[in-house]
Amino acid sequence: MRAVVFAYSNVGDRCLRVLHARGVEVTLVVTHRDTPGETLWFERVADTATELSLPTVLVEDLSAAELAQAVERARPDAIFSFYFRSMIPTALLSLAPLGAFNMHGSLLPHFRGRAPTNWAVLKGATETGATLHEMVAKPDAGFIVDQGAVPILPDDTAEQVFNKVSVAAEQVLWRSLAAIEAGHPPRLPNDLAAGSYYSSRRPEDGRIDWSQPAADVYNLIRAVAPPYPGAFTEIGGQRLIVAAARRLGPAAAPDVAGLAPGLHAAGERIIGVCGDGGVIAVRRLLAGARDVDAAFLNSIQHNNNQSAFSS
Repeated sequence: MRAVVFAYSNVGDRCLRVLHARGVEVTLVVTHRDTPGETLWFERVADTATELSLPTVLVEDLSAAELAQAVERARPDAIFSFYFRSMIPTALLSLAPLGAFNMHGSLLPHFRGRAPTNWAVLKGATETGATLHEMVAKPDAGFIVDQGAVPILPDDTAEQVFNKVSVAAEQVLWRSLAAIEAGHPPRLPNDLAAGSYYSSRRPEDGRIDWSQPAADVYNLIRAVAPPYPGAFTEIGGQRLIVAAARRLGPAAAPDVAGLAPGLHAAGERIIGVCGDGGVIAVRRLLAGARDVDAAFLNSIQHNNNQSAFSS
């Protein structure tokens, strides 16, 4: 089987390696250029393709005639998309007689759309996974070929869940290839009405609303913890990122009676008090790229109070 692969990130890296290991002839790899200023904490598919001696193009304009010509010259039997960041035009999908298939990082039809792992953690899901499905004009809407589930543990961050999803994606693709190559992949229903759709997330969406219940605040912290942009709060114009935390149960939480929702120094510890009285133990707090402690928090809160009093 000949394949053209649109791929990015860790899922792109692992799934491209699966195709290579299974003897699929990858005649073209299409990947993204690195975004200036973005922290590259994930695998670069361009490097993977170089390692495997696969022809590669870096594109952003998927409607370009040059890309269509390159895909046609590659003569794919199948087209695959593995965490590629853009929708692939149907005109390109139609060039593959055996079909075009995408690996999505959730258990479709749930968490369709962008940033599925982050949304699953944010919404407090206890399970997610990877789904291989047919690509059609509508995002994440084609029939399901196969999917594999992974657990989301109560303290898992989005990065930890994403690593599990990458393994699930590798397993799903491995066991699906024979049926795709034979031309009769499973066509399981993808009932969109029974699922959910979420849009992309912006760094600003990480702002913590301490008036919310502790469970919701903790889910946000886990969902966008580094290497993602991080959940943040602002004190006196200083942005502080809660990079690592743990939600405390009633037996472990300190007495917070009289404390307003927000960050507080409790001796040498930093805690976050939430709207329902729940407490978040802050294990790592950042000011920019610098780790800061309870003394630093005390100082900026003191300066902020002094400034407010003076005004």
